Amino acid sequence: MRLFNFRKFLIVILLVSIWVNISEVFRYFLLVRPEMQSFLDQQEGIAQMSWSILAIWGLWDMLLTALIVAIFWLCATVFDNSWRTIFTSGTLTWLAIFVMFWVATANSGLADWRMLWVVLPLSWLEMIVAAFISSRLYSKTIKS
Repeated sequence: MRLFNFRKFLIVILLVSIWVNISEVFRYFLLVRPEMQSFLDQQEGIAQMSWSILAIWGLWDMLLTALIVAIFWLCATVFDNSWRTIFTSGTLTWLAIFVMFWVATANSGLADWRMLWVVLPLSWLEMIVAAFISSRLYSKTIKS
């Protein structure tokens, strides 16, 4: 059984967060923000940007990164560091975070259901890549 090394866990989170932040910003500004502003054009202040909103998004991204790295680590202790672990941890994180969020958002009338056909596959890819990066980083920093 592998022992949990908190220092290495934090290093992996910081490195994986580079990918997650780039992916989140790209998807948000190119796809989500324009769609949300168009869909909710009657509501003032939708998808506005400020330093406080950016700070909250930064916290969201760090939490998201911590979750994917933790779930990857947990899966790796059961399945070993493999493609199965990458797929399982990426998909579980995606289901628990993105699918739940976007279905709830669309179900509440705050997003167009059609938007889910774009944002959900992109967010799944983001989580698979994040799990892959975690896999490569852990293969170099944690001895089996």
